[in-house]
Amino acid sequence: MIEYHDKEWGVPLHDDRQLFEFLILEGAQAGLSWETILRKRENYRQAFDQFDPVRVAAYDRFKVRELLANPGIVRNRLKIAAAITNAQAYLAVQKQFGSFDRYIRQFADGRSRNDIRRSSRRVPTRTPASDAMSKSLEKLGFRFVGSTICYAFMQAVGMVNDHSGDCFRFKKGR
Repeated sequence: MIEYHDKEWGVPLHDDRQLFEFLILEGAQAGLSWETILRKRENYRQAFDQFDPVRVAAYDRFKVRELLANPGIVRNRLKIAAAITNAQAYLAVQKQFGSFDRYIRQFADGRSRNDIRRSSRRVPTRTPASDAMSKSLEKLGFRFVGSTICYAFMQAVGMVNDHSGDCFRFKKGR
């Protein structure tokens, strides 16, 4: 968790494939700890073809059965089905907006928001921006994209900088 915090969490990310990975992992995390998902991250990458959205969008019932039998990932039928549906919706967003990054950044006014916090207890679990992102994604056909999941996604990919003001990552996230 320390390495993830120090090197990844909150770092502005603009690569569409990596954004897709985080979207799928955040959905998989619903109801679980992020630490659980991070421990399984490499397994997810292997199981989901390095998060290639074109390949994931084409998964069929045989691939779903294979994923449900994979002990290296969270074997939840709804989450696996959502990953496939989300890959299909993601590709449609890329086509419509030119990139997923371009679409998703509208919910942070195109830049990282910096909210100085004195403690981690003051970090919200959702915001009006994550509410709007969730509603928009759902309209576009995405699943497992509730407001809390969207806010966690926004934090992870650096759309918001929720490092505390005294954390060395706070200034780097700007």
